[in-house]
Amino acid sequence: MVTLEELQKSTAQSGNHAPFPLRLQAVSGHGQIGKMPRKIEEIKDFLLTARRKDAKSVKIKKNKDNVKFKVRCSRFLYTLVITDKEKAEKLKQSLPPGLAVKELK
Repeated sequence: MVTLEELQKSTAQSGNHAPFPLRLQAVSGHGQIGKMPRKIEEIKDFLLTARRKDAKSVKIKKNKDNVKFKVRCSRFLYTLVITDKEKAEKLKQSLPPGLAVKELK
């Protein structure tokens, strides 16, 4: 891993400034910069995503106004927001049986 001092030395010698994400990556030591979750608009698309081979788990977050379904796949977290409680309950029943489901408060 490149230290911040080495990165500053190499950019000072070349006369270029390193872009901000490169500096953040070197400081934090992570391979990727965090990204926002992907939003899914349709229930059908969410079910197809939940049935993928790389889907690991589903978290269900119940709020006062809506219910959020979050499926963790290998690369992204996909989120579906439903405002109808009855549709949310039907979707919960139709999730794949092998998928780990966790309900959040």
